[in-house]
Amino acid sequence: MDFDFSDDQVQLGDAVRKWVDKGYTFERRRAIEKTGGFDRAAWNELAELGLCGLYVPDAEGGLGMGPVEGMVVMEELGRGIVLEPLAQSLIAGAVLAGYADSAVKAAWLPRIASGEALVVLAYQERAARYRLDVCEAKATQAPGGYVVNAHKSIVPVGDQADAFLVPAKINSQIALFLVERNSAGVTTRGYGTQDGGRAAEVHLKNAPATLITADGLTALEHAVDIGIAAVCAEAVGVMDKTMALTAEYMNTRKQFGVAISSFQALRHRAADMKMQLELARSMSYYASLKLNAPAPERRAALARAKYQLGNSMRFVAQQSVQLHGGIGVTNEYIGSHYFKKLTQLELSFGDTLHQLGEVSARMQDTAGVFA
Repeated sequence: MDFDFSDDQVQLGDAVRKWVDKGYTFERRRAIEKTGGFDRAAWNELAELGLCGLYVPDAEGGLGMGPVEGMVVMEELGRGIVLEPLAQSLIAGAVLAGYADSAVKAAWLPRIASGEALVVLAYQERAARYRLDVCEAKATQAPGGYVVNAHKSIVPVGDQADAFLVPAKINSQIALFLVERNSAGVTTRGYGTQDGGRAAEVHLKNAPATLITADGLTALEHAVDIGIAAVCAEAVGVMDKTMALTAEYMNTRKQFGVAISSFQALRHRAADMKMQLELARSMSYYASLKLNAPAPERRAALARAKYQLGNSMRFVAQQSVQLHGGIGVTNEYIGSHYFKKLTQLELSFGDTLHQLGEVSARMQDTAGVFA
């Protein structure tokens, strides 16, 4: 199998890396963090690069690209620990393109592609933890459509987004709806997250909603798998930069008159970090390549990938702090922000223990060394 990127994919990655290096410096990120964790100007810059429309079809004003291009972009954004949630636009573009009717597509996909509309997935509930089939939100039919009653937690930039993708039950079946933030009955409470970003609690009380699909669980599983693939790729970029920062520190920090990179025990730990990074990279490739597979195969593959990435993120982040010493957790040092980002990504779309359960639940009867 050929794992080389095409010329277009290489150019796409180079363009994003140049923007990160020149347009999204650590100083700018700190300023965005201090003012709330989301900057619409930075979001518009991502849109100008065409990234918001990465998964939006050409006919709807997007780039019409696929999972590999999404992986390339998210890895580069990870290197810059970019706060703006591009993964949410990838999810919204793919879900609306794949499940919505033509009227909804025409109304929202061009706006998502241009960056005018930021649509985010609002699916987490307190009683559900990471289970997608647990949903207390209710939808009822009303004149002209539906209304939704729900409380969704940890919604990315929920108080800044223009609309939400909301799973809610019609009778006993989960459906997926689109709810505009400015609609009647929608209230949000925003707050900062540990990695410097932004999230919100979203309350919906008889909020007008547009039905995307009655088969909401299938669409929600697909949306979460897209999110997992994006998180995996982003984490590879974060770990790559973490490795570079750690190597630089080890080459400059001296103990007993020599650089600590000359100590064999520390070199072994750095080598173990590199091995975990490359294992994570291969599983990120695996996740992206499986995104268009049939649902059972896709779900199993994404759970495996997120499980491995979770282990790698935890190992690389914690070893980096150990090799840095106390400076590795100080807010003034850039490395601590990569540590926090990896810690938060490990919990996103299902933590490592949850994904281990998902992998176990999807094992076939023939799995095992004695099969």
